[in-house]
Amino acid sequence: MISLEVKNVSKSYGGVVANSNVSLEVPEGSITGLIGPNGSGKTTLFNSIVGFHPIDSGSIAFEGQEISRFRVQQIARLGLLRTFQQTRIYDKMNCVENLLISVPHRNEGLRNMFGSYSSGLIDKAEHLLEFVGLYQKRHLISGDLSFGQQKLLEFAMALMNEPKVLLLDEPTAGINPTLINGLIDRLKRANSEFGITLFVIEHNMRVIMNLAKSIYCLAHGELLVHGTPDEIQNDQRVIDAYLGAH
Repeated sequence: MISLEVKNVSKSYGGVVANSNVSLEVPEGSITGLIGPNGSGKTTLFNSIVGFHPIDSGSIAFEGQEISRFRVQQIARLGLLRTFQQTRIYDKMNCVENLLISVPHRNEGLRNMFGSYSSGLIDKAEHLLEFVGLYQKRHLISGDLSFGQQKLLEFAMALMNEPKVLLLDEPTAGINPTLINGLIDRLKRANSEFGITLFVIEHNMRVIMNLAKSIYCLAHGELLVHGTPDEIQNDQRVIDAYLGAH
């Protein structure tokens, strides 16, 4: 089954073409990669998929349902979420509170709300913090975490919402190299143990080749090539457009 299908999607900003007739598929249960040089349209595509920016033409389907005109909240409720290059956390709250406040059906406001959470929900938050390696820091203010730890926290916040498909925008960017192997392992475990389909933008070629079984490469807003990690690594078009850009 195809969880996410993008068909002939185009998006422009003030005459600048960010995506041009991009088509791709993300199979259910897969880890699919998206690579390309800076400015190739990867983040724009992610933003369009989750509803931040309406597309100019084409279609986006999630589990067979057309979602290209849906709002962000509608898409999130379906189980399609994303993380960002720059973390979006509540930096004045501790780690547990960040996970609790991320649950979408909570709308009581920020003040004096945490006592109303069930012990089961708190246990779930602490379990996910343990899963990402932040259990010992669960009561620390999140703004005091390192950038890499904040990215792990944001990952846990996304998992708290039990997504069906999670879009990850450069999950290893800014992370200490010593933490990257642990993050790769946790992404694979989230895919295998929680059944979450992952669609990953990543500049670190070692990471994406380790993670994904299927990789798409964009260049100048267009789909350049699609293939396995071995095929991508040995494709001269990718070497010229992506690896040659660094």
